[in-house]
Amino acid sequence: MSKETEKQRWQRNFADLLQELRVAQTGVQILFAFLLTLPFSNGFTRTSGFQKDVYIVALLSAAAATAMIISPVAFHRALFRQGRKPELVRFAHRMATGGLGFMLISMVSAVLLITDFVLSRPIAFLLSALTGVWFLVFWVILPFARRNWGDEDIDDEDDDPPALAGD
Repeated sequence: MSKETEKQRWQRNFADLLQELRVAQTGVQILFAFLLTLPFSNGFTRTSGFQKDVYIVALLSAAAATAMIISPVAFHRALFRQGRKPELVRFAHRMATGGLGFMLISMVSAVLLITDFVLSRPIAFLLSALTGVWFLVFWVILPFARRNWGDEDIDDEDDDPPALAGD
């Protein structure tokens, strides 16, 4: 089994990041589109000042998430064929992380906006807090808790496979 070169590793890392960004980009764009159309719906005039403030937080954080998640594409265009893949991967990683942070804020704010509109404020705060915790569990806590998952498997791959009887 041959080892990948450093250049191949950076290329693979960039391809992996692009796949991840495609998933995040779709989600944030759908949320952003929903938030852009919300003020034009009939019920928006019945929102309170607090709900409008929460809406602005959700809208602006969705805009920030969209900008950060799409920015690696522009960065790639600027660095195209300059042999700066490591710099591009590091930048894309930071932008993806920041974009997910803004997406979290936008999602929780959107949940707070909608739950505050249809339920009592204390229940809306509770459900929004639970939503935030839920995202943090799956986006931060579990990934960091499992960062070394499979290290034993990787070490095993470096060894030659055991010979089969009769080989």
